[in-house]
Amino acid sequence: MNSRETIFARLREALSLPAPAHHGTGLPTVAEQRQVLPPVPETAEAQLALFAQNATELRATFQRVKHPEELATALRALRDANNWRRVATHRSPLAQAQAGALDLPTLVTETGCDKHQLEQCDVGITECDALIAQTGTVLVTSRSAGGRALTCLPPHHVVIARREQLVPDLPAALARLREIYSSQWPSMISFITGPSRTGDIERILVLGAHGPKQLTIFCLD
Repeated sequence: MNSRETIFARLREALSLPAPAHHGTGLPTVAEQRQVLPPVPETAEAQLALFAQNATELRATFQRVKHPEELATALRALRDANNWRRVATHRSPLAQAQAGALDLPTLVTETGCDKHQLEQCDVGITECDALIAQTGTVLVTSRSAGGRALTCLPPHHVVIARREQLVPDLPAALARLREIYSSQWPSMISFITGPSRTGDIERILVLGAHGPKQLTIFCLD
C-alpha cells in the first residue's frame, strides 16, 4: 500500500475499536491505554529490535555499541563522513566526554551560549530519558538534554542512550519520568520521533523543516 492507503487503513482499524467507558472525570487507566495502543513484545531484546525497526522506518539511524570506545570510533566516523567542524553538547559525563573526543571546537550549553553560536554547530550530542520501543521515539527533557535548544538548532542530532533506558510503550515512558523527577518536573518534555519533517506543501516530504535534518541514535549496551 502507498502512504495514503496505509493512513486510511489505520483510521478504519481505529474506528472499529470501541472506546473504553469511563465514569466520572477519571482518566483512562494504563491498562485501558494499552488496549488501544500498538502491541509491544514482552522481551527486552524484541523490544529493542522493534525500536530499531521503527526508528529506521522514520529515517533515523540506529546503532548499538558495546562500550564507550566503540561509540567514540563510530562518532569519529560520522565526523569525517559529514565534515563536522563544530559540536555542541551539555554537561553530562557521557555526552561531554564523547564530544570532547572528537577534537573539535565544542560548545557546552550550560555555559550560557548564544543561540546564534549554537545554530553554527554541525551537530548536537545529547543524552535522553528513554527510548520508546512502541514508536521508535526518543524521550528527552530540558534536564537530560542540556536545555531546550540543543536538540533543535544543530542540523544533526546525535542521541546517546543506555540499554536500560529502553521502555516498551508510552505509559511506561511517563512512569519513568515520574520515577526520575517525582514532583520536580522539567520545564520541557519532548518526544522525538525521527528527524524533523513536514509534508504541508503539496504533500511532499521535506526533512529538517523545523529542526534537525538528521537523527542518529546510539544505544550503549
